[in-house]
Amino acid sequence: MIERLLAALDALAGRRTVVIGDIAADEFLYGRVARVSREAPVLILEYDTTEIVPGGAGNAAANVAALGARASLFGAVGRDEQGARLVEALTARGVDARAVVRIPGLVTTTKTRVLAGGIHSAKQQVVRIDRKGDVAAPRAVHEAWGRRLDAALRTCDAVLISDYGGGVVTPALVRHVRQALRARKGRRVPVLVDSRYDLGRYRGLTASTPNESEVEALLGLRIDDDRKVLERAGRALLEQTRMEAVLITRGSRGMALFEPDRPTVHVPIHGTDEIADVTGAGDTVIATVTQALAGGASMEEAARLANVAGGLVVMKRGTATVTVAEIRAALEAGR
Repeated sequence: MIERLLAALDALAGRRTVVIGDIAADEFLYGRVARVSREAPVLILEYDTTEIVPGGAGNAAANVAALGARASLFGAVGRDEQGARLVEALTARGVDARAVVRIPGLVTTTKTRVLAGGIHSAKQQVVRIDRKGDVAAPRAVHEAWGRRLDAALRTCDAVLISDYGGGVVTPALVRHVRQALRARKGRRVPVLVDSRYDLGRYRGLTASTPNESEVEALLGLRIDDDRKVLERAGRALLEQTRMEAVLITRGSRGMALFEPDRPTVHVPIHGTDEIADVTGAGDTVIATVTQALAGGASMEEAARLANVAGGLVVMKRGTATVTVAEIRAALEAGR
């Protein structure tokens, strides 16, 4: 299996992937604990630095680029400081952000994490502040992309849809994507979706990669360590969404891959369960699966590569990405 995974890894380079979805700015504000305030029983932090990295669909695109692919990102941000810095951060990570629309009056969705620690200790998150900027007129955003989306769809090897509930992704948009891809000749282009809040509205795509809590919320059940409940949930999700595959990520329990008329594949967690940070790990998983399928890998091979990538990224602080070299080293270490 490792030889097959290494071969699949070699096929990732140069693939073209269209990423469509809700972009967020993950803002990390770092400080040092100075003292306890006299005004209230809270810590006073001496400000150090602020870092903005792509989140949401932006993080998915950054992960695609980190894997050596060409990522074209379609989304929207505000004409504010966070939006400007976010576009700069995307470009610096090798993402084609020319189709990221800057909308006047829109607040760029920003998740600010305040991290504090001493001089000789690791920074720990003490509070998170969310500013959500929902796109009220998604059709205007789609029109602003102009012909750029159709042009990208004519030459891409895969499409990744990242729906964080911000309004950019709509059923009409997904129908348009599918129609554009069906008009192409040659090998079928995989279309994958990661939907935080409404996976049930997507039908007939190549694959989805929900986490266990999202599956539980959608189906109204509790999985825990019960393999029978997990099996029923995966099969129900396959039937409900008519996907070719459903990959449920389960944190420290690994992953479970469901495909019609195939036995379930349970993939144990890669590496240790001493996790440093799960921020954005789902984006790493779907980016890796998407790229593997674009390169011709089977769904099981794609899932196993994604499992390794996910195991690596959760050992990094903050919103991070994983490279082909890191995945290759992990695979070769497991020979």
